[in-house]
Amino acid sequence: MTSTTPRIRRTGQNTQFTYNLSRRVNDVQTYPIQSPQGATILLYGHENGVTIVWRGGRRFKPQKKKAPEPEKKQNGTADDAVMIIDSDDEQPPAKGQTTSKFEDKPEFEDEDEQGPYPEIVQTLDLTLGTAVLHVAVMSMAPYNPQERDNATGKLLSGRIVFAVSCVTNDVYVISVPLTPPSPESMAREELRAGLLAGQAGSGAWGESVVLLGGQRKYSDALAISLVQPKSSDPANKVPRAVVASCCRQASGTLMLWDVPLDPNAKPERALEPFQIEYLPQPLSSISFSPSHPTQLLAVSSYQAARIYDYAVSSLPPDSEASGPFPPQGSWLLSLYQPFARPTASRKPILDAAWISHGRAVFALLADGMWGVWDIDGVRPSSGGATMSSKLTNGLKGAALTTFSISGYIEGTGSLRSVATQQKENHTGEFAPMTPHTRRQATASLSTATTFDRLAAVQGGVRTIPLPPKGKALQDESLVLWVGGLEHVCVIPGVSRFWDSQLRKGSGGGVNLFSGAQPTRMVKLLDLSTGLLGERCCGVNLVVASTRPGAPSEDDGGLPVDVLLQGESRLVIVRQGEDGPGKKIGNFVDSRRKRLFSKGERSDAIIVHGKPNRATSLSFNLSTSKPGTLRRKSSQNIQDDSAGQFGNSDDSSQPPNRSRVGFDFMNNMNAAADVSADFTTRDVEAEMLDIMEIDQALNSMEDSRGSGRKKVFFEED
Repeated sequence: MTSTTPRIRRTGQNTQFTYNLSRRVNDVQTYPIQSPQGATILLYGHENGVTIVWRGGRRFKPQKKKAPEPEKKQNGTADDAVMIIDSDDEQPPAKGQTTSKFEDKPEFEDEDEQGPYPEIVQTLDLTLGTAVLHVAVMSMAPYNPQERDNATGKLLSGRIVFAVSCVTNDVYVISVPLTPPSPESMAREELRAGLLAGQAGSGAWGESVVLLGGQRKYSDALAISLVQPKSSDPANKVPRAVVASCCRQASGTLMLWDVPLDPNAKPERALEPFQIEYLPQPLSSISFSPSHPTQLLAVSSYQAARIYDYAVSSLPPDSEASGPFPPQGSWLLSLYQPFARPTASRKPILDAAWISHGRAVFALLADGMWGVWDIDGVRPSSGGATMSSKLTNGLKGAALTTFSISGYIEGTGSLRSVATQQKENHTGEFAPMTPHTRRQATASLSTATTFDRLAAVQGGVRTIPLPPKGKALQDESLVLWVGGLEHVCVIPGVSRFWDSQLRKGSGGGVNLFSGAQPTRMVKLLDLSTGLLGERCCGVNLVVASTRPGAPSEDDGGLPVDVLLQGESRLVIVRQGEDGPGKKIGNFVDSRRKRLFSKGERSDAIIVHGKPNRATSLSFNLSTSKPGTLRRKSSQNIQDDSAGQFGNSDDSSQPPNRSRVGFDFMNNMNAAADVSADFTTRDVEAEMLDIMEIDQALNSMEDSRGSGRKKVFFEED
């Protein structure tokens, strides 16, 4: 990351923190578990690997300065200052061999510094030598890993486990310590020996990298889940991860790997997948269920969203098969989206995500429509079919089409509009204009245009569980975006939003953006302020800070912060108007006044401006003296009249004004000051003569008719 200090901008509804990066961002994810010192962990892939960011929490203690080594006193002259003793017992260390292994022991402050926003504590770059396209983290509810006594809980309490896919068709499972590395660890001498000293896989940061092979195309989507195989063998009690990847190999391929998570084990060769599913169409996104780790939600944009279970075999059990999982899984359920009227094709699915802790699915369509498939009957009043019994039995061929609730995002009407101009122009000259043929012509003309436009629409859905409050059921928040930064919406509480929509009734007549905040969608505005002209490439969620002064629901705040992915920027949007804006503004102003941090000195020459210098300058362009009126006194007027007209006693002569400005204005002033009888004068002619308008009209009359024909009409 180029700078750990964000660029802060406030709008009427939110505060945006922009982090400018030195690399192009391909994907960004939020890790579901915080570090021991309370930091939120962000992971983003770029053209050289993956970077881990620890944001918030307690800071590192200041580094202790090493005491200078005492100078060695020379006993004797310079000739006998060096003494060499040969010993056969002492042997120099081999080349490249270190005498002692570095052990990182980071120390943190006792209390978190209460600032207006969380600051970045540490960043770690893991170089892979190739571009990382996708980053996958576990789909799980936030919990304290120390409360679990099994091997999986012990692993998650101390290490970060995630998967990445590269442009070289490789997939890696990486494990890194959960605690951020100390500044002493980042400044080690052995890391300066070469450019590849800190590369991922060298063990310089305590990381472990496992290569997954068997894929011939780069991944279109990636997912990871932690499982505990059901086996009586104690050797299988080691925590394991199942990684799923889909690519465009053949017509579409889904691969799954079983990866043992042993930090000390280093496989000599790449692991091969234990299941391979060949698909009729490629997949656009995949994600594991947080409550059922063996179930995978696979989305095919133009077909359907299907649920795959790799632990339920579709074939009869084989006694000779080895391994904790069967060689082939089962497709349990198909979730079909509605049709795009008046065509016979279904609307493309942009993305789908698990909600209600894996018991329902939220889908986002390319025309701005959204809907919820109630799989387990979470809301009995919704009238949806309960498919949980069919899923547990592994019944193939089950399908669900009806949404429990649905609606459209405000402002996306252009995505659903049909090209009416083309339909009006093509009236079917060579076909008989019967009602049937007219409907066929309209459908054929609008289908290609509509689907070409919808195929280019981008969007996504992300969910994050919220920390529990007392004895209330744990809720979750959801963010979605369609097309770009103009349509980014947040649902603060999914369960309360669902109940509110059921009470109001599903359909387009419901205003999604009205009502109390937990029961409605919140649309984020003015996001271009933070992105600085870059397009929105993705969205994610971060649990909002619980610091004093953080925006609450009364101030228009949200329980989550929205993470926007730009092309080379990361923007964190905090919703809220009053409280946090003033605190952040005062904090930024204080930091701007202080050139150096407390306790630091600099030898640089600092030039300060004049403290008494005026902030603004005023210029008086008037020719009259200050304190005088424009009109002269009566005595001066008489003197000027006598000097100009030759007779000072003639009161009928007009007084002359000071000739200030252009000559045109002098003529206008003289004409306006004439006090003669207007009944005998043609004032209009005099004004036209002064302004030379009559001459301009005569010249226009002379040139009138040039280049065109004159037509005369006889008057009756």
